[in-house]
Amino acid sequence: MTKDNIIVHKSYDFGLRIVKLYVFLRKDKVERELLIQLLKSGTSVGANVEEAEGGQSGADFIHKMGIAYKEAREAHYWLRILSDSGLLEVKLANSFLKDADELKRILVSILKTSKAKAKGGTN
Repeated sequence: MTKDNIIVHKSYDFGLRIVKLYVFLRKDKVERELLIQLLKSGTSVGANVEEAEGGQSGADFIHKMGIAYKEAREAHYWLRILSDSGLLEVKLANSFLKDADELKRILVSILKTSKAKAKGGTN
């Protein structure tokens, strides 16, 4: 993994943390369906970033990064549900929520820049 590509690095790290959180919360017998939703969305961010990096075109890159953004939003939602329901300790939830927010901000920036370049802009 290249260290200079921040979104690849951060989305991978986030997915890895989500997997570990899933394993941890399963031991506490947290509702399986909630955890699966978080696991799918949380690991999908990095998977879609990886797909975007190998995209066949600029449009493909934008499309996959857009999906990664949506998955980051969904993971954020499930983390809030787990936290607000008392199934996930607030301090731990806040750490994950902060990471999800950072991923969303980076992805929005990438999408704005990529869309501007696709339209022939300089932004």
